[in-house]
Amino acid sequence: MVEEKIKELGFELPEAPKPLAAYVPALAANDFVFTAGQLPSVKGELKYKGKVGRDLTEEEGKKAAEICALNCLGAVKGVIGSLDKIDRIIKLTVFVNSAEGFTSQPKVANGASELIGKIFGDNGRHARSAVGVNELPLDAPVEVEMIVKLK
Repeated sequence: MVEEKIKELGFELPEAPKPLAAYVPALAANDFVFTAGQLPSVKGELKYKGKVGRDLTEEEGKKAAEICALNCLGAVKGVIGSLDKIDRIIKLTVFVNSAEGFTSQPKVANGASELIGKIFGDNGRHARSAVGVNELPLDAPVEVEMIVKLK
């Protein structure tokens, strides 16, 4: 049902992304799954690059955050087999590759948060950190980590 909702919203759930280094995309521990940071990659290719507020608009940053959130869900599915096993989304941490003086990280992070809310409804309400950073891997504009609780 969760994957059907994602399709209804006009998105496609990706396969679990391949790690860029020595880590796993997601790890289950007790009733939780923790994802590694996910970039805005589509089919292995970075969809957006650069600093938000210089190379990308806030709106493009939000779109990048949406892709990151979908990649997090793809990573979770890779560990648990079905997104229907998710009870709720607990927390998102959103890193924004920010131009000097850019302070709208929460608005960029809303791209991920609002999509999760549309997919999971009240069970998508989550705690969140939105952090401006100087650089991200591969010059990605956004990176998102997710913690989910399983049923």
